[in-house]
Amino acid sequence: MFDVTSSIEGAEALTKTMDAVSRDVKYKGGRAALRKAANLVAKTVKENALRLDDPETGEQISANVAVRWSPKKFKRSGDLMFRVGILGGAQSKDMPGKGKGNPGGETWYWRLLEFGTRNMQAQPFMRPALERNTRAATAEFMREAKRSIERAVKKAAKGKK
Repeated sequence: MFDVTSSIEGAEALTKTMDAVSRDVKYKGGRAALRKAANLVAKTVKENALRLDDPETGEQISANVAVRWSPKKFKRSGDLMFRVGILGGAQSKDMPGKGKGNPGGETWYWRLLEFGTRNMQAQPFMRPALERNTRAATAEFMREAKRSIERAVKKAAKGKK
């Protein structure tokens, strides 16, 4: 068994460029690409929620659909994550008034519609949106990530000249 060591002149510049490209792609381009993919799912969730919204009331689940960045996940693991959810969704009827500032009003009951109760059959609108858009969201993410990589490579090549 033998050990082979070699060095390539100019490798330091390439390493710095690759580090810059990967950081730019992961943290900036990756986040933008992931947001676009999440927005595809959110659009379908809004369309599905429109079917459940009662036009006679002021509450609209579709107006409370939101896409949010998850800083906690990023700080803990470095992984990028966006959440698609309903504003005011973590409250209950026992916490009145907490969702009044939301664009669609107090729509805490969305979970009851999504998952059902022992007295009411489930009328899912979020899970089907994700199931229908998994491929499209993945394709959108890949397309946007590729564009981000290409931009980063062009930027790095421009910096070399």
